[in-house]
Amino acid sequence: MKVFKFGGASLESVERIRQVAQIVQSFPDEKLLIVISAMAKTTNELEKVAQNFFLRKREIAAQLLFNIEEQHVNVAEALLGTKDHPLFIQLQQFFTEAEWTLGEKPLRTYDYYYDQLVSLGELLSTSIVSAFFNSVGIHNTWLDVRDIFRTDDNFRDANIDWIYTQRQVTEKVVPLFNNTNIVITQGFIGSTDQNESVTLGREGSDYSAAVFANMLDAESQTIWKDVEGLKNADPKLFPNTVNIPEISYSEVIEMAYYGAQVIHPKTIKPLQNKQIPLLVKCFLDKNLPGTVIKETADVKQLPPIIVLKKNQVLLNITSKDYSFITEDKISDIYEIFHGLKVKINLMQNGAINFSCCIDNNPEKIELLIKTLHEQFKIVYNEGLELLTVRYYQTGLLEELSDGHTILLEQRSTATIQRLWKR
Repeated sequence: MKVFKFGGASLESVERIRQVAQIVQSFPDEKLLIVISAMAKTTNELEKVAQNFFLRKREIAAQLLFNIEEQHVNVAEALLGTKDHPLFIQLQQFFTEAEWTLGEKPLRTYDYYYDQLVSLGELLSTSIVSAFFNSVGIHNTWLDVRDIFRTDDNFRDANIDWIYTQRQVTEKVVPLFNNTNIVITQGFIGSTDQNESVTLGREGSDYSAAVFANMLDAESQTIWKDVEGLKNADPKLFPNTVNIPEISYSEVIEMAYYGAQVIHPKTIKPLQNKQIPLLVKCFLDKNLPGTVIKETADVKQLPPIIVLKKNQVLLNITSKDYSFITEDKISDIYEIFHGLKVKINLMQNGAINFSCCIDNNPEKIELLIKTLHEQFKIVYNEGLELLTVRYYQTGLLEELSDGHTILLEQRSTATIQRLWKR
């Protein structure tokens, strides 16, 4: 048993969906559970539907939903070569349910309506891919993950009920493989015990695949992307990036912590619990080696790993009475940051001063400064960048830092962080 996950980029055109089919056909004897995201940009468009509905701009929301429907129907027709197929009835049912939501008055929270509408994207994409696969001889069973993943009602970031969900996987998913080698289902979504759709938060589809891999005791999980594997830096920001052939679970978590757009830590944990390797492969060329993420990997073979976070703010927090900022005052500062859900990216403590670097979120920063100002004097500097380099080399550091004014620096044997302005 293997678990595959295909993201929106792999579904952004008819040609790419056919390419996904070719990849799946190259595993003819494997039992595959395939988790699929919404088609490229669909989630963004559905977010606009939710926003306009909640602002009571129903006509705009309805038009946006119609545009999404038209796009998916056109893709389905291009893949199947006809509109005379049961798929189109299924698609219409999904859109009718969304239209019912738009017909309501928004009396509940925005996050609730967000989940009811945005979850549509994964239902559409999986239905289309499943029908297309069956039409070209890739026999599969379509599964509504909302019948399997039970969650709480923390809309937009729901938490899975592992005991109930494991029972559903054992009783409803495992038997499907007695009649088929391929099951296709959705990532990113689940359902409460009241049958209300939920979404699972950032990188929810990767996480969905990891949950299935854990509960099915899969041999491996593969995330198919439009890059050859994990890189040591963002190629959009740094030239001459290199692919990382293998890396440990813990190292990927470190990269994500420092801000790299890699695999989210919550995806790693279910895999690490059962020592299931995670493969990152390129759907544009499945023969490329990709990256293997596993329990242990030789850090000596890793290149310098570079992460750059832009749009940072440096806060300097000073005690008004010149008293030392020790454990009691630091505890007060932490409590304020925690209460406002502001993450500290870098911090440094002096005698009467506490400095920290945070993401520039104007609304949160305004409230943060107002709250801190009751006890402390605050000075802040915006428009900064935070560089993190793991397994750094002196020459590389100087090259990266050239022309920048360094405001704050922290260094350990493995990692250096520099906050600078250009």
